[in-house]
Amino acid sequence: MALIENYTGFERVKHVGAMTLAAVLLGGNIVLSKVAADDGMTMRVMVAYRWIFATAFLAPIAIVVEWNKRPKLTWTVIVQAFLSGLLGGSLFSILFYTSVIMTSATFATAIYNLIPAMTFVIAVLLRFENLSFDKVSGKAKVMGTMICVGGAMLLTLYKGIEVHMWPIKIDLLHHDNEATTHKKLVGGTFAIGIVLAVTSCICYSLWIVLLAKVSKNYPCHYSSTALMSLMGSIQSVLFALCFDRQVSQWRLGWDRRLFVVLYLGTLGSGIVVILMTWCSQKRGPLFVSVFNPLILLFVALASSLFLNETLYLGSILGGLLIIMGLYVVLWGKGKDMKASKAIILSKGALQKNDLEAPNQNQGTSSTIKQGLTQ
Repeated sequence: MALIENYTGFERVKHVGAMTLAAVLLGGNIVLSKVAADDGMTMRVMVAYRWIFATAFLAPIAIVVEWNKRPKLTWTVIVQAFLSGLLGGSLFSILFYTSVIMTSATFATAIYNLIPAMTFVIAVLLRFENLSFDKVSGKAKVMGTMICVGGAMLLTLYKGIEVHMWPIKIDLLHHDNEATTHKKLVGGTFAIGIVLAVTSCICYSLWIVLLAKVSKNYPCHYSSTALMSLMGSIQSVLFALCFDRQVSQWRLGWDRRLFVVLYLGTLGSGIVVILMTWCSQKRGPLFVSVFNPLILLFVALASSLFLNETLYLGSILGGLLIIMGLYVVLWGKGKDMKASKAIILSKGALQKNDLEAPNQNQGTSSTIKQGLTQ
């Protein structure tokens, strides 16, 4: 806590700027995934290329930065990396980006903001997180979770009036594909997209809980992330080959497809991991989580400008409720962290006093003995 409080204003600006850039890059992942799908690229192939390029980007960094620092690679670490690559990599990406195509970039991103609340619920069920209704922090976390769920329901069930933000729009999508997508939405694909979005968030929440185990068994973050990306790339390639065996689906030229997969692998995955890791080490994971709603704001603005998506009042109100609930949950979590740190500091002070007390008693007794001898 003392280190955080002593940060200069310039260092705080750097941390805020780094997380803002990470949110923009993550929002770019969502917007560009829809551009790649519009160009005829399947989500399975796009996800496979994403993790292939992410592994190629992160592996050299892990080798250089964590040279001679990595512990022994055990079967437990390999199994945990496999599960991490599945829950937080291949499976999550396929489900989430497919939901983006079936619904809209703004809608899927709003559902994505439910991840902190879902993580809290899963952590409580698995007893990784304590929940006390007697404390204000416990009530805040429950209330924030309920607000997030209410926002998601409002986002799903209420549409409202259209909101026009830009006088001029840049449409990066082909109109024929967009018309086909509209027909699919009318046919009921939107409901499937909602299910996929929620399922992807559950997978990601399970992955966040799993990270606590991974960090203990393999504390080298870059190496564990590169190993997870490798597992995710193997899984996604095998899954894509089950459905997309045509060479034309995998061919990359000097076009939008190559730009999208390069962006997703390097900027949208590699650089984002480095920025989030750096900010988490400097300011803590709570600071990183606070910037999650910025992704929704950027995607909403970029989608209405570049993807010709229509914003509705229900989407805006539901997104605001999700953001509000998220900050209530984070506030409650922050109170718990402060309380636990205070307990640790008090225990440390008591132990220090206990260690100093015998020395003081010995000094007092020796003084008494000297007085008696004199």
